[in-house]
Amino acid sequence: MADHDEAFETTGSGASCTKPAQCSSLRKNGFVLLKSHPCKIVEMSTSKTGKHGHAKVHLIGLDVFTGKKYEDICPSTHNMQVPDINRKEYELSDITDDGFMALMDNDATQKEDLKLPDGTLGDDIRKKFDDNEQLAVTVLTAMGNECVVSFKSVTK
Repeated sequence: MADHDEAFETTGSGASCTKPAQCSSLRKNGFVLLKSHPCKIVEMSTSKTGKHGHAKVHLIGLDVFTGKKYEDICPSTHNMQVPDINRKEYELSDITDDGFMALMDNDATQKEDLKLPDGTLGDDIRKKFDDNEQLAVTVLTAMGNECVVSFKSVTK
């Protein structure tokens, strides 16, 4: 028998980014995957059972990253995927010329791979940072994506 040194690379399937939940257990302001997008539920209604079927749940949600609206209808007894969503606060230490932020968490771990958000949120962060204010930014992580969703001034 010959010795073989084989190396196998593994990649994430994304399956661990979500967990199943019965559609009837979802609630307004909760999170759900609508058309493969992590969304915050903003509206939810349940129809009565028909003579041949299940009660249906009509869900309307906003994508947590883009704010785009998504809708879906699902039987109340079926499972839907709920994304694992994490929020973490970082201290903003620098903004580079190409728009990337240097962030530091409570364990003094540096993170430099997040770009300043577009729109008024990014403009406000840059303006306050340029005025030498100490800022903390909140980063939302879901489905392998990250983005800054808010910020606040910190006093030391």
